[in-house]
Amino acid sequence: MPALLAAVWALLAVAFLAALLLWQAPTRRPGGGDGDGGGVSGFFQDLIRYGKTKRGGGRQPAWLHRLQVPKRWFTHFYVVSVLWNGFLLARLFQAECLGGSLPSWIQHMQHALSRDSQSEDTGSEHFSVLLALLLLWLHSCQRLAECLWTSVFSNGVIHIVQYCFGLGYYVVLGSTLLCQVPTSSRKGKKLSVHVCWYHVVGVVMYIWASLHQHRCLVILAGLRKSKSGSVVSLNHSVPFGDWFERVSCPHYFAELLIYVSMAVVLGFHNVTWWCVVIYVLFNQALAAALCHEFYQEHFSSYPKHRKAFIPFVF
Repeated sequence: MPALLAAVWALLAVAFLAALLLWQAPTRRPGGGDGDGGGVSGFFQDLIRYGKTKRGGGRQPAWLHRLQVPKRWFTHFYVVSVLWNGFLLARLFQAECLGGSLPSWIQHMQHALSRDSQSEDTGSEHFSVLLALLLLWLHSCQRLAECLWTSVFSNGVIHIVQYCFGLGYYVVLGSTLLCQVPTSSRKGKKLSVHVCWYHVVGVVMYIWASLHQHRCLVILAGLRKSKSGSVVSLNHSVPFGDWFERVSCPHYFAELLIYVSMAVVLGFHNVTWWCVVIYVLFNQALAAALCHEFYQEHFSSYPKHRKAFIPFVF
């Protein structure tokens, strides 16, 4: 088992869980003196918040303002992901399906971070990783297209640390998937496709979650557009329709389901990818909780039955 990669993702999951718990502590909650200004508390708030959830505005010290970049730079994350994970997908496809071999530096990375080379090697496992990497690349293509042609970004900002983390995130994510390929040699052997029931279930779940995520992003963009499609406002409004009837951030919930679908494609048993899923769970839960707080504070008639992230749960 690739223990190092699993440990890294588990550590990230714990970090975001700690941030979520710290935000929920009474001294951090609205009206509890969470301190939007300078100091450690202000820096913590600045790190975990972005876009509409940022507070403090003009009250923030000048040095914090200099550490912000436009939220619309989210697009850069998906450009990196499409290019990097597309490259990994192409090289893996060449190695598995065309009888080629992975570049030596990728093989070194696999041997350093992946499972023991003596572990069991099955064609189904190779196909599972190839399929999961394809789904990750397709997801990145969809999100890039939505950032370019669907979403309407306001003048919100993100912290430079968040931005740098996001740039590296998809590089590490694709590399993590690639390292799930057993390192035992398959030189000269072409992949025989073994489609299992969990591949079908995972792909169906991926398509279902992706469709709902797109619908929710279209709803959000529609709040700022006229019927003709022209942008008429950058203000925030209460969204309705689709999964918004149950949660404040259904696109975050759909994101989690997309990662779960990849865990299903990998056969349920991949510990490292489940650590990734847990990281995504706490990361998106924190972002959703902050958005839910924003809606409740700014809209007095906001539906009280809505949860923040997971329907009927949180």
